[in-house]
Amino acid sequence: MADTGLLDPRTVRTLAAELDLRPSKQRGQNFVVDPNTVRRIVALSGVRPGEVVLEVGPGLGSLTLGLLEAGARVVAVEIESSLAGRLRRTVSDRLPDAVDRLTVVEADALRVTALDPMPTRVVANLPYNVSVPVILHLLATFPSIVSGLVMVQLEVADRLVAPPGSKVYGTPSAKLAWYASASRVGTVPASVFWPVPNVESGLVAFTRREPPSTADRVAVFTVVDAAFGQRRKMLRAALAGVFGSSAAAIEALERAGVDPTLRGETLAIGQFAAIADQLPGRRS
Repeated sequence: MADTGLLDPRTVRTLAAELDLRPSKQRGQNFVVDPNTVRRIVALSGVRPGEVVLEVGPGLGSLTLGLLEAGARVVAVEIESSLAGRLRRTVSDRLPDAVDRLTVVEADALRVTALDPMPTRVVANLPYNVSVPVILHLLATFPSIVSGLVMVQLEVADRLVAPPGSKVYGTPSAKLAWYASASRVGTVPASVFWPVPNVESGLVAFTRREPPSTADRVAVFTVVDAAFGQRRKMLRAALAGVFGSSAAAIEALERAGVDPTLRGETLAIGQFAAIADQLPGRRS
């Protein structure tokens, strides 16, 4: 039997060599090689024994082992066949008593629509290039997910948690706010990854809440996309295409109680929802 416990740098490289794995920049593959960092992430996530946790992109299994060590049931979604095929054996070797609490799903997380068992929490080291779409897809698709902790590029972390009026407030901030409250709860240095990325990572914790409006989510996100698609323009101009003309946009904004001369970067998600309620076909 192999050594037990979490993965260290030597073991990560050994597993990678066994799989002839060359970390892909295209898929944002940077593997955590520091057990203390893994345990810190698990502790910050608040995972409880027996809880069903969704992990996206488990890779070689660093975080997977940490979650299992904490007593969680883990549903691991991995797009790469070689990694998905090796994960259960890695767990069997290093935490044999936990292997029955692991479910491995070989799939693209952006296309997953069903999981068994259903997760209540997400804890993941997300690939940098798809982190925002993955988070939004999971929250839209799995209402069972009530909270999560994700590690993303530090710049993305700041965007996700930015409040209205912030320089980095934008589409990711507003759309995440539709589903959940979020905060940055830590940073992770580049040195704990292999290969070492050029940027630090941030830890974003979120807790699902009721949407701020009964407005249709698709309609709200259409307004958000339009507002930030031309973020330096006033709303009366940025939303002209959505409402058919600048004059129609002004009327809709005034009905929603929003100043037409504002820019999208100043609006909270509830205000976007109020605007979406004025879309053609939405008004009663």
